[in-house]
Amino acid sequence: MTSFKLFFTWITLTICSSLAFTTISKVSPPSSTKVYMTTGSRRSFFGKFGNAAALVAGGTSLTVNPVHAFGGGKLNKVNAKLVSFGFPAIENLPDGFTPLAEIWGKGKNRSPYFVTFNHPVDWVVVLPSQDLNGEDGTIQVGEYAKGDTASFFVYEEVGKITNLAEQPKEFFNKALIKSISQKGENFYQDFKITKIDPRKGLYKDQDYVIVDFKYQLLTGAGFEVDRTGVASVTNTGDTVQVMWSASTRQRFKKVENQLRGITESFRCYAGGLDEAKIKYEEYN
Repeated sequence: MTSFKLFFTWITLTICSSLAFTTISKVSPPSSTKVYMTTGSRRSFFGKFGNAAALVAGGTSLTVNPVHAFGGGKLNKVNAKLVSFGFPAIENLPDGFTPLAEIWGKGKNRSPYFVTFNHPVDWVVVLPSQDLNGEDGTIQVGEYAKGDTASFFVYEEVGKITNLAEQPKEFFNKALIKSISQKGENFYQDFKITKIDPRKGLYKDQDYVIVDFKYQLLTGAGFEVDRTGVASVTNTGDTVQVMWSASTRQRFKKVENQLRGITESFRCYAGGLDEAKIKYEEYN
């Protein structure tokens, strides 16, 4: 009887802590775009609940892997969506990650791109907002309260690039500065690329260039924050696309594998996406 009392006390405390986490997370990211909580907190809860129930009721341990229990189903849906557009399926989903597949550019003011990548299950997902004027914002994920973010950016000024992997360092320097300075050029200083690693994707021999970088973020409070990041740069359609991720210098070593997991799994496709565009005449 005592074990069951302890068990239900533990459940109550876990629910309270989960609700507190969800409330804090929902108000952290930018407010101008749609916010979606991933099921990370719920997965964590049900994983713990399953283990505890097995120990109390059955006397034996039952290991529940939240990613495989919930992420596997989502992976199947994401892959079905990819295949329906004629793009390659995601082959590997690391433990602790969940896949995301989204069309950037559903609005009439943008050309569409199919964006997919893996991200930590407990990170908040933010998607572009839509209204009758078109689309605003971008696809991004993060643990915002800790300074961990990853964001998608379309670099339109350069147009279509041939032999992306052979571009000089200055090209990637400009692309990443454009990516991190969407709030204005006065928000950063001392930007520096530390490594460039060209790679090949599986679809149409598309280039993906992994770029390590660092910079100082200038805050509104008047002090600087050293940030370190990694990005993936590619070129499909008539623009260059960037998936960049970063955290504070102090946290980078702790979250480096997560940031690299996001950027290295990033894939971007163009063409055949007209059916994904919003039909504005339906709202007139």
